[in-house]
Amino acid sequence: MIFYSVMPMEVVFEGMDQVEKQVLRELPIGEATMVVEQTSPYEGRMVRLISPNPQDYLNPAYMPGQIIRFRPEGFGE
Repeated sequence: MIFYSVMPMEVVFEGMDQVEKQVLRELPIGEATMVVEQTSPYEGRMVRLISPNPQDYLNPAYMPGQIIRFRPEGFGE
């Protein structure tokens, strides 16, 4: 890939090596799977929906950016 810019390379790529690591979890919901970015121990922001059912993508509750609350693993077993 070729990148053309009038700005110096040091300015364009400044901070590129300092990437925050996201904690992603996959949560099953029926036949679907939600990919959630964990923001606290029991809460996260939905990043992606993986589902074989097209109607799931029209459900506003499954819209990316929604705040999802979940139970910790092993709770209630």
